Amino acid sequence: MIRRRGRRAAPAVPALVLTGLLAGCTAVVAGQASPAPLTLAETQVAAYPAGQGHTRETVDYPENPPVGGRHDAAWADCTGTVYATPIRPENAVHSLEHGAVWITYDPALADDADVETLTDLVTGRPGLMLSPYPGLGVLVSLQAWDHQLRLDDAADPRVAQFADLLAFNPETTPEPGATCENPLFLLDQPQPA
Repeated sequence: MIRRRGRRAAPAVPALVLTGLLAGCTAVVAGQASPAPLTLAETQVAAYPAGQGHTRETVDYPENPPVGGRHDAAWADCTGTVYATPIRPENAVHSLEHGAVWITYDPALADDADVETLTDLVTGRPGLMLSPYPGLGVLVSLQAWDHQLRLDDAADPRVAQFADLLAFNPETTPEPGATCENPLFLLDQPQPA
């Protein structure tokens, strides 16, 4: 069973304290993620162990977009966030470690209706985020820790099924219970290299 977490109103916290709280993610994660049994056709499964380190460097990931590995210490906000511009993969991978599903689309292949379909699925839904990803090569690609599904149709029912199956899935999330909120990332969104 997948639990959906609602957003709670955050009390006003001084910026310095908020920064300290958001930096509370450790470089080495205790716990173990293991792939959940998947029934979605064409899902690719990788094998990244929990405990991947933090880096400020650009990472050369074997998957495109990535599904695990070393990542930035700051995670991308994944509270049903729709990004109008590409986000750094290193930040997105940290969100995947927290249990997020990152939905990407190729802006050269997606039309307005495709983007609207994906936006409607993601907007305001904890554990999801959407961003353009130039050069993706397919219309849409869905990423969760160790899992990727690439599709040619934004309305394919597997888009919602993938999100339902893997967002905050305790069987596949290296850091179950970690937050998806990161208002500082939204204020100063780093761009991909």
